Amino acid sequence: MRERSIRHAAAGRFLAYLKREWKIPLAVGLGLVATFPTPAAHTDLATYLAGLNRKGGNQTMVLTRSPAGSIHEVEIAFADAMTTGGIESGAGVELPGGVTAALRSEHKGKGGIPDEDRVNRRDKKGRIVAVLPVTPPKGFAAGSILDRTSFLLSPAFDTGQRMAFAKPQIKGKEIEIATAFYKKEPVRRNPGVSPVIASLVTNDNADVLATAYARVEPDYARESPFDSILKPKTELGRFVPDISPDDHAWAATPLPAEVFTAKEQKCLAEGIYFEARGEELKGQAAVAQVILNRVRNPAYPKTICGVVYQNENWRNRCQFSFACDRIPDLILSPWHWKTAKEIAMAVTAGKIWFDDVGSSTHYHATYVNPPWGRTMKRVAKIGKHIFYRTYGGGWS
Repeated sequence: MRERSIRHAAAGRFLAYLKREWKIPLAVGLGLVATFPTPAAHTDLATYLAGLNRKGGNQTMVLTRSPAGSIHEVEIAFADAMTTGGIESGAGVELPGGVTAALRSEHKGKGGIPDEDRVNRRDKKGRIVAVLPVTPPKGFAAGSILDRTSFLLSPAFDTGQRMAFAKPQIKGKEIEIATAFYKKEPVRRNPGVSPVIASLVTNDNADVLATAYARVEPDYARESPFDSILKPKTELGRFVPDISPDDHAWAATPLPAEVFTAKEQKCLAEGIYFEARGEELKGQAAVAQVILNRVRNPAYPKTICGVVYQNENWRNRCQFSFACDRIPDLILSPWHWKTAKEIAMAVTAGKIWFDDVGSSTHYHATYVNPPWGRTMKRVAKIGKHIFYRTYGGGWS
C-alpha cells in the first residue's frame, strides 16, 4: 500500500508540474514545426496528432514541383473504411503552406485489378517524380535572356519548306563540276616552244632574229589580210631585257645577230650541257642567261663561243671549268643534249628571262667557296648553283 501511494503521489506531482509548466509542450511542438518545415513533415505531424497512422506508413508518394505541374503531392491512407468511403472524390486535407493531401483507403491498390492494367500507361506516360534544375548554357552571361521550354511538349516545326538531302546526279560530270570551283586561265600558246620548257616561258614575243619562233604566215582567224599587211608590227623587234633598278645598264641591250647562228647556238648548248645538265630546267636556263649576260657585258667577248671557251688553254683557270679540265667533252645523253639546245634558243630569243638572276655574270656550285664570292652581290640560288652580280658597273 505504501508503494502504491508513493506512485500516486509521484503521478500527481508530475501532472501538477505539467499544469504549471504548460510552456514546455508548446515549445517542443514549435521546435518540431521549425525543425521539419516541409509539407511532408507537416503531414507527418498532422497524421500523428489525428491518429491516422495506426497501421503504418501514411505517405505513398511525394511529387516535386515540375514545369508541367502535378495533380497532388501527398496521399494519406485511412484505416477506417467508413471514413474514406463517405468522402467525396477529390477531397483531402489542406496542410500548412497551401499543400493538399489526398485521402484514400488503406485497401487501395490491393486485390482486384492491378494498377498496371487499370492505368493506360502507353497513353498516359509516366508521372514525373523529380525534375532537375535546368542549368544555363555555357555561353550564358549577365543580361542574356534564357528561354526555357518544357521537354514534355513535342517540338513545333514550321510549315515552311525544309532542307532535305538528295542523292546527287553527278555521274559523268565529276571533272566539270570540280573545275567550276577553280579559276581557269587560258592556255598560253607559244609557237615553237617545246612542251618540256613551256613552263619557263616569261615572254610571249620572241626576238625578231630568232627564226625558230617567227610566224610562218599571218593568222587570218584573228586579223584580216589587209591588217596583216598594213598594220605596223610594233610587237615584233629585238628582245631587250626588262631589267630592275639594281641591274647594270648594259644588260638592257639586244644581243648581236651572230648569236642566232648554228655555231653560236652549239657553243651555248655545250655550256648548258656540260655545266648544268644535272640541274632542273630553271637552273639550266639560268646558266644560259649568265653566259648571254657576259656577251652583253663590254668586259667579255662579243660571241657566245668566245665567252664559253675564254682562256680554255689555261688549265683549270678558264671561265667555265669543263673547257679547261682536259677531260674529253663527249655528249653521251641525247635527251639532255636536245633539251640543252631548246633552252639555248629560248633564252637567246628572250622567251625566258629570270628577274631574280637579272644581270648576273658569275655563279658557282654550292659545295665550293671561291674567294671572289665575297666581292660580289649574291642575288639567287637555283638548285646547286649560287648566282652573283658584280658591283661598280659590272666591268669585272
